[in-house]
Amino acid sequence: MELYNLKPAEGSTHNSKRVGRGYGSGKGRTSTRGHKGAKARSGYKKKIGFEGGQMPLQRRVPKFGFKNINRVEYKAINLSTIQALVESKGLEKVGVEDLIAAGFVNKHQLVKILGNGELNAKIDVQAHAFSKSAEAAITEKGGNAVKL
Repeated sequence: MELYNLKPAEGSTHNSKRVGRGYGSGKGRTSTRGHKGAKARSGYKKKIGFEGGQMPLQRRVPKFGFKNINRVEYKAINLSTIQALVESKGLEKVGVEDLIAAGFVNKHQLVKILGNGELNAKIDVQAHAFSKSAEAAITEKGGNAVKL
């Protein structure tokens, strides 16, 4: 192997002309960058949302409302869903793990049981939160509503 034998690996080069390698290359002088301005300089990087000095959209649009940083987001599960799960799987105790296995909830989500629907069986339900109507419906049938 000699220096004159060396060439780049197959598929590693994509450009037929190297930029900025003298007048004779056809891509010398300004090297396809045009004349002056930020884009002609080395180290140029456009900021996200930059509109050439015009006030960017994210600054032009009015801001309003309030975002509570302490908000706790729950995935709502109705009693009708729990009843359907109990009937299909024959469960006496429904926990968050059962809801995850059934595909109703993601493992990172908190679960809140809502009172929409009816329960026909005595069931112990474990969840992170309960609505008053759901808790009343569960205890009315003799079950337990356990908060995690």
